[in-house]
Parts: sequence; structure tokens; C-alpha cells
Amino acid sequence: MFAYIVRRLFLMLVTLFGISIIIFVLLRVVPGNIVDILFDAAGFVDPADKANLERELGLSQPIVIQYLHWIGGLLHGDLGYSYVSEKPALEEILPRIPITARLAGLALLFSASIGIPLGVISAVHQGSRLDYALRVVSLSGLSLPSFWLGLLILMASVSLFGTMPIFNPNPKTWLEALTIYAVPAMAVGFRSAALTMRITRSSMLEILRQDYIRTARAKGASEASVNYHHALKEAAFLIGGLIVTETVFNIPGIARFLVEALRWRDYPIVQNLVMFIAVVVVVVNFIVDMLYAAIDPRIRFGD
Repeated sequence: MFAYIVRRLFLMLVTLFGISIIIFVLLRVVPGNIVDILFDAAGFVDPADKANLERELGLSQPIVIQYLHWIGGLLHGDLGYSYVSEKPALEEILPRIPITARLAGLALLFSASIGIPLGVISAVHQGSRLDYALRVVSLSGLSLPSFWLGLLILMASVSLFGTMPIFNPNPKTWLEALTIYAVPAMAVGFRSAALTMRITRSSMLEILRQDYIRTARAKGASEASVNYHHALKEAAFLIGGLIVTETVFNIPGIARFLVEALRWRDYPIVQNLVMFIAVVVVVVNFIVDMLYAAIDPRIRFGD
């Protein structure tokens, strides 16, 4: 187990190193940088002024030197400055993380509370009309883009209530905060719920075919006991984590900020945000693997 942990930690570092190179190179392969955008917007180009601005931003340096400067600062906690706001990148990113975290958490809660029960019901009633109906719902959820579903929800909100939730960075009560995040969370969570339902259904069907399930039935255990006590308990552990993203609801979170930074070629913001997301994904995957080992002793990572 110790050897596996060491290997995984080494793999995490290699993965993050590879991601840092890829995102750094891709940003500079894309035609144009923030200097080009600013001068094009101004309608004129003074070669001397343009060269001076590129030199001030460090864009005139060789790409290897730029990469080493960024990584060196990153390792020392210096994320650089935003090209657009001229503020430290860390000050621009940190206030947006809680916003995205609340939205993602609420969407994940909605996804799990809807997707898991429906997935269990669909598996238990495999082949029935209810199963087919739920599978159609799940396919619909996977097919509907979140932004389109979000617009439908907003239009329904306006039609029914004459208004729609407007983002407030400082809600006075938890009920107001819930109202603000509920609509985009449902739009994102519906798609995630559809995926959760399909994963839960597949996991349940796999478990229901196991020998000990047949043994439980042979011993006279009720269907409810077999389906929910024996099967669901293990099926829950087969469900992987779901990545929830922001949709277009004018909420100033990480995703929206990343899109704006990409549009302006704000390299420090884009690079650091992508690395932050990569670190979260890699660390979560590592934690999940460790939980697999703790929960299921049959897993042998050394094999």
C-alpha cells in the first residue's frame, strides 16, 4: 500500500507537470495575445509602443524563459498579475472560488438526491414500463445542454412568478442564498442527475447479479431487503465523483471568469485557474482511490 501511494503521488506530480506545459504552450500557440487585442481595439498599431508593452508584460521573452518564470513564481506562491485588471491573480481568483463551490455543491446535492433513487428504482424494476420511462428521462437529461435548460428554467420562472433570481454577492439570509443558487444548480444538476441515475442503475444491476444476492433470495430474504440492504449499500460505493460546472447565469464564479480571461488572453489568470482545476481533479481522484482501498478490502493496488 505504501509503494502504491508513493507511485500515485509521483504520477500526480508528473500529471500536473504535463498539464502545466500543455496549457502554457496552447495559450501561446493560439494566434494573438492581449497586446494584439488591445491595439486592434484601438484601431492603430504603433510598433514601438507595442514592443514596449510586450516587453513590460514579459511576452517578448523566449517561451521557455516565460514558462520557468511562471513555474518558479507558482512554486513560491506568486501567481503573477492579471493583464486586464493589473491586480494580483490570487486576489482575482480567491473571491470566486466560494461562489463556484456553493453552486457545485448544491448542484451535486440535487444530482444525488434525484439520480440515485431513480437509478435504484429503474434497476429494481428492470424491463418494466417505469424502467423505460426513467431511462428516457435520463437520456433526455444527458441530451439537453445545460445553458439551454437554464434558459428554459429562467423563462418558466419569469412566466410563473414574473421575475427571476438575480445574483447577490451578499445575501442576507440562507433562504435568499438558496434562491439565488437554486435555479442554476438545478440546470447543472439535472444533467448530472441523469448521469448519476445511469451509473446507479448499472451498478445496481451488476450487484443484483452477484452470487450473494441469489443466496440472500434463496434464504428467503424479502425483495426489499435484497434490493436496498444488500445491493444499494455496495452500489453507492461504485459511483464515481461527478464534475459539476457553472452554466450561464451571470454568476461571477470561476468558470465565467476563466472564459473572460481566455477571451482577453489573460495568461496569468488562465494558467493558474487551469492548474487549480487540475490540482482539484487529481487530488480528488487520489482520495477516491484511497477510499476504495479502505472500503473494499478486495482491491489490491499492488496487482
